Amino acid sequence: MNFHNKIILLCLLAGVSAGAADYGREKNWAEQILQTLVVGDPIWLKQRNGHEFLSLYTEAPNAKVAVIVAHGRGWNPDFELYGMLRTKLADEGFTTLSIQLPVLSGGAKVGDYIPEYPDAAERFQIATKWLQGKGYKQIAIVSHSLGSTMTNEYLIADDKAPVGAWINISIINGLRAMYWINTPVLDIYGEKDWEVTLGGASERMKQIARVKGSKQVMIKDGLHFFEGKENELVQVIKSFLVEHFAQS
Repeated sequence: MNFHNKIILLCLLAGVSAGAADYGREKNWAEQILQTLVVGDPIWLKQRNGHEFLSLYTEAPNAKVAVIVAHGRGWNPDFELYGMLRTKLADEGFTTLSIQLPVLSGGAKVGDYIPEYPDAAERFQIATKWLQGKGYKQIAIVSHSLGSTMTNEYLIADDKAPVGAWINISIINGLRAMYWINTPVLDIYGEKDWEVTLGGASERMKQIARVKGSKQVMIKDGLHFFEGKENELVQVIKSFLVEHFAQS
């Protein structure tokens, strides 16, 4: 089954069509970001339905690896943790593309986002193709919280995704169908993370162990958004990327 057919199947399973994201809220996020953007360039990527979503491109000199940064529920590509990741990883020598994922209203719960997974999968595919167009052959995804769940669904939907490594930070539910995914995973969580993340740590380790090169790291005293642990988080990610792509 090809990528587009899998997206249609995901839509049918969800019981709705893709494209129900709150574009108005995305527009508000974009306007706020563009007013204060200092590092990186705004890139608008277009979906099949004509919708353009904001992405923030930060090119590192002589970088061989590009990293897609995927935010958590309801946030944006430059919000706190995600702005830190996209800029600090670029400082460490990795080009970054932080993408706007689908958002719903502020009161939406995690389960409300299930129908948006096909929309998110399409955005990941568009982002990877765009980076390939820039000449990058080594691409990774660094995702957080609900963004990790969406990444998981994307990698299932597109078994030929050009993603060489996935850094999964504080996913808020269990990994699904890792036996369909051949991408090495670095699973990161904080010692003081949300209970829904902590409770699934051992099962996640069993899942990712199926793929050679996968690892799990707990950051001592780390919270869900890793306040005060940002530098340590970046160094853990950097070490995994350097080790993995040096062997690719």
